Amino acid sequence: MREEFLYYIWENRLTDKDLKTTEGEAVEVVATGYHNTDSGPDFLEAKIQIGDKLWAGHVEIHVKSSDWNRHGHQNDKAYKNVILHVVYQNDLQVNDIPTLELKGHFDESLFAQYQKLIASKTWIPCERSISHVPVFTRLSWLDRMAVERLESKSVNVTKILEANQFDWEDALYKLLMRYFGLKVNNESFEYLSNILPFKTLLKHADNLLQVEAMLMGCAGFLEDDLTEDYPLLLKREFAVMKAKFNLLTMPAERWRFMRMRPSNFPTIRLAQMAQLIHKNGCLFAKIKAAKDTDEVKALFDVKASEYWETHWRFVGLSYYGSRNDDGRLPQCDSPTKPKPKHLGETTADVLIINAVAPLLFCYGKLHKDESVCETALQFLEETEAEDNAIIRHYAQCGIKAENAMQTQALLHLYSYFCKRKRCLECRIGNVLLHKTNSIS
Repeated sequence: MREEFLYYIWENRLTDKDLKTTEGEAVEVVATGYHNTDSGPDFLEAKIQIGDKLWAGHVEIHVKSSDWNRHGHQNDKAYKNVILHVVYQNDLQVNDIPTLELKGHFDESLFAQYQKLIASKTWIPCERSISHVPVFTRLSWLDRMAVERLESKSVNVTKILEANQFDWEDALYKLLMRYFGLKVNNESFEYLSNILPFKTLLKHADNLLQVEAMLMGCAGFLEDDLTEDYPLLLKREFAVMKAKFNLLTMPAERWRFMRMRPSNFPTIRLAQMAQLIHKNGCLFAKIKAAKDTDEVKALFDVKASEYWETHWRFVGLSYYGSRNDDGRLPQCDSPTKPKPKHLGETTADVLIINAVAPLLFCYGKLHKDESVCETALQFLEETEAEDNAIIRHYAQCGIKAENAMQTQALLHLYSYFCKRKRCLECRIGNVLLHKTNSIS
């Protein structure tokens, strides 16, 4: 027997009605209490009728009654208000608290089904049966997972806000910068956003050249010898901005270019970020006023400045690596045929999922404005489903996500429930436990 299974039995009232304490007094569960996941008794604020008395207090659950002493509860003041000790097996009378033995008072085939579920060696315990769960049950649970995902992301957003005195525009800038870098360069982009404040960029938002100069300069891309006119112009502008704002410069070696599509090079992303700031200024205020993702994507519809139409990065800088064996610059270091470098729709989706929606949800929570929280969920629902290994694996199990809200929900479900085998706390797992022979 497992303690978490007994929590499940207690919380879902899956015992029979003929309950008695080990002393023979009738027990009626008026309120199970709420499950406490912190230290202290397992269920708080329960109401239990024992004999002719109604008790209000806490409930502690163990596999064996002797676990009370083994866990040290006899010396813990937090357990003074326990009104009922619920156990699977009463092997020892340990205190004066009424004890309820559950053995023989619930359908033990449920436990066998549960053991079968968590013993599964498949990718997730219910891989072969999850598609059998009614669609309404799955969708309602995924809705809850989507909210939990945003709540969990709100924790990190709140940390950013606490550090910047709740400057929402700066918080959006930091989140956008992180996800502009994708996984390869996200730490470098995040570092750059910390040494180059948004307020500094905003002061010169009307001048694209100066904004781009500050981003490229603080990133370390203007430190080497440069030969082309535009990079030299950026370098001169950065020298002025650096002196004016006492700007820091990060080592260019921190940036990664290898095994990346040129369209994702940090130089291109920074040039697009410069355009984003130049075009929108205080972007969060505009996003907050947006009615749908089409309006948000219109704000993100920018392209890198003219120089980047024929370049992927500055020509021939030392930290990109050596020249080819024949002495020529690598292909990405040489000028190319003109091609506008737009911020693509896929990147816009990434930014909506990871920056816009979490920040809006956090704003709604902190300002107690449910309509803003609902807008965050709406934006996810209007965004294309993500494509990654976890989402593809769920699709193979028969669970195909229709939009980003569902993919975010599935990612949360996998990380916090399936991977940890928390089937008893999962609505899908609950349904499967009650389906005889549902797990093969």
